[in-house]
Amino acid sequence: MYLKDIALFSNLNKENLEAIDKISTLVELKSGDILFYEGEMPYFLHVLLNGVVKLYKTDSKGRQKYIHQFTPISLIGELANFENVTFPATAEAVTKVEVLKIDYKRLHVDFFTNPNISFSIIKSLSQKIKILSNFIHQEMILSTEAKIVKLIIEHSEIFEKLKNTDIAAITNTTPETLSRILTKLKKLNYIKFNDKHELEILDKDSLTKMFT
Repeated sequence: MYLKDIALFSNLNKENLEAIDKISTLVELKSGDILFYEGEMPYFLHVLLNGVVKLYKTDSKGRQKYIHQFTPISLIGELANFENVTFPATAEAVTKVEVLKIDYKRLHVDFFTNPNISFSIIKSLSQKIKILSNFIHQEMILSTEAKIVKLIIEHSEIFEKLKNTDIAAITNTTPETLSRILTKLKKLNYIKFNDKHELEILDKDSLTKMFT
């Protein structure tokens, strides 16, 4: 049963897992589909099972401000559920994704007195605090070039999976700026793209010095 693979429910017995399964729906989204919008009420707890989902806010001019990207298996937007407030950001599928939507009201009433689940929630919220701290650091301290270099070091695989427009959105810049910085890094022999368009890091130490 896939619920057993979710840390939040990993210590539950078969009977409890079957009960949660009955209040859950598996949803498939394609790239560009919206899982939930900023400002919506959170009626479901969202668990990403497959694919990549990005979280972003929209400013007064309609521009996206990237916050974080999620990979399996992770909770998305759960703080809104726990605090009973609207989602503070929009979640969009970057690739084809599978998300488990769990009826939050029934989950809360029937299961959140379980200490194992409560501890897992605390761990999840701790991870989200780290995400927020990283977002503040990137937006207020790092230059655009440093943000792109940091992304290369930490998530080089996305340069194979995503288009430049999507990667530019992640770093809150334009595709033209992204292209210019990548060209610069190639000329410095810090990175290269092979015949399969896979990004290879040639000089990790020099790259790291650009954002630390």
